[in-house]
Amino acid sequence: MIKIKNALVSVFYKDNLESIIQKLNELGVTIYSTGGTQKFIEAQGVAVTPVEELTSYPSILGGRVKTLHPKIFGGILGRRELDSDQAQLAEYEIPELDLVIVDLYPFEETVSYGASEQDVIEKIDIGGISLIRAAAKNFKDVTIVSSKNQYGDLLEILTEKEGFTTIGERKQFAKEAFNISSHYDSAIFNYFCDGDSHAFKASIQNSQVLRYGENPHQKGVFYGNLNEMFDKLHGKELSYNNLLDIDAAVNLIDEFNTDKPTFAVLKHNNACGLATRDTLVDAWKDALAGDPTSAFGGILITNKTIDKATAEEVNKLFCEVVISTGYDTDAEDILKSKKNRVLLKRKEASLPAKQFRTILNGVLEQDKDLKVETSADLTTVTIKEPSESEIADMLFANKLVKHTKSNTIVFARNNQLLSSGTGQTSRVDALNQAIEKANKFGFDLKGASMASDAFFPFPDCVEIADKVGITAVIQPGGSIKDQQSIDYCNNNNLAMVLTGTRHFKH
Repeated sequence: MIKIKNALVSVFYKDNLESIIQKLNELGVTIYSTGGTQKFIEAQGVAVTPVEELTSYPSILGGRVKTLHPKIFGGILGRRELDSDQAQLAEYEIPELDLVIVDLYPFEETVSYGASEQDVIEKIDIGGISLIRAAAKNFKDVTIVSSKNQYGDLLEILTEKEGFTTIGERKQFAKEAFNISSHYDSAIFNYFCDGDSHAFKASIQNSQVLRYGENPHQKGVFYGNLNEMFDKLHGKELSYNNLLDIDAAVNLIDEFNTDKPTFAVLKHNNACGLATRDTLVDAWKDALAGDPTSAFGGILITNKTIDKATAEEVNKLFCEVVISTGYDTDAEDILKSKKNRVLLKRKEASLPAKQFRTILNGVLEQDKDLKVETSADLTTVTIKEPSESEIADMLFANKLVKHTKSNTIVFARNNQLLSSGTGQTSRVDALNQAIEKANKFGFDLKGASMASDAFFPFPDCVEIADKVGITAVIQPGGSIKDQQSIDYCNNNNLAMVLTGTRHFKH
């Protein structure tokens, strides 16, 4: 173990620093510091040595250069077991620094505030990042504390071991320091790239080990901070598959975040029920009607606060997760009656605009599909003009198609998902699957609208749809044989609109 005799303390965030300073003072540690941190320590009534007295140089260039000096870095990087290092430290009167408490300027926060380029550049830390890397490199002799989140751990060690640290503790602090420094550099790199990067650099500092991955024999980890997105009110730990479904559910319901009460039921990342109604309980009942079989064990999400009447109906179904913007007290109590059911309350949180996927020996990156069609995006290509209700139904179905695995066909009417064909290798198979499901659950497709995630290569889909009663079709268009589908619609009194935007999801 190494006893801490000298410490360098220079931080931007001073939250909860007082107890550390008082403990170091109690242990007789000599403290070196700079600028605002020095004044903070002095205000605690604790003796502190300005680094200027050690280096014989003042802080210069508006504070850009304070600690970049051999008498600082020599004290950090000097190897205790190497006689030549010790001789040079003695020759140049450099004190060994056993503890370095340094954090970094808030670069990411400054960017997030929309600050000017000059303000952002000034938040690129030079001295701090250098001190952190130096102390972490020499973890055999030096303890590096690089975040205010580590103050509790440090205080516990200082108290329990009376100022001594072990090699294991120092190595753990060093690992965290390199995590922080690499994350910081990645953030700076991505800022300079401004979305036009020739290298893939993504860094997330928080992680959560999951029970397992997609299957029990696979390990699984979630990188991120779920507490920023949800308050978990009840239930078991979320699984890998739960998280995939929750992600799909959030992305889908956000298409309806300004609508009337809307409820969606998802299974294996696809909606098996969705409805918008004047009351939430009616939205739930009609969403469930879309496929009550698949809803068993599914993920439920709504864009409104769940009330008692809705909770009583939801509670009749076994479901893994319920997600809402809020819960009335009695509704929450009802839904908590099932021990393992997970209740999540959404928070205001921004979602990334990029998507990543590992493939082969690399990573694919793309912009998230944020396109939401409105009536202004529709081009009617048939003689028959769609009615206002058909336009509403088609736009409703088109939102669903965007969030359903390709190839997909969606049937909708009166703000309700009637059925869908999902993840099929041909569009005709997806259409026939949707028809079969609609028939199974008692939906008459006469007067319903159909949405397709991609164009129709042949007129067979509109012909099959026509025969079951579909009256309006929305699709992106773009096939060299579009006219064949249009001609069929004209000959059989169907309305068709094109969006010009494909919504594949793989």
